[in-house]
Amino acid sequence: MLGNVRGTAAIEFAMVAPLFFMLLCGIIEGGLLTWTQVGLQHGAQAAARCASINLAICGTSASIQSYAAQQAFGLHIDPATFTFSAAAACGNQVTANYTFAFFSGYFGMPSLTLTAQSCYPK
Repeated sequence: MLGNVRGTAAIEFAMVAPLFFMLLCGIIEGGLLTWTQVGLQHGAQAAARCASINLAICGTSASIQSYAAQQAFGLHIDPATFTFSAAAACGNQVTANYTFAFFSGYFGMPSLTLTAQSCYPK
């Protein structure tokens, strides 16, 4: 009876699987977080540049916010996430504040506020 090894693979899997799936979920969440940050930054940079160069498209604050939301790669966010300031010392400034909710929030993980900022000279 002591030499019986049937079922050891199932026991090893039961011990290792939770750690593996936690690592996998962490990698996915990190990728989504990075994707969101890059999208926000690109939207802010594109809108700041548009406000300085292309007044036909980005002539008003509302159109700049809308343009920034369109340029945020793969994100479907509210244009009010972006704010525009023409009186900044560096030129036209666009900032974004976005609350990123982790999908593992069910396990007590708090949300995280992402910020992006870009200036483009007039």
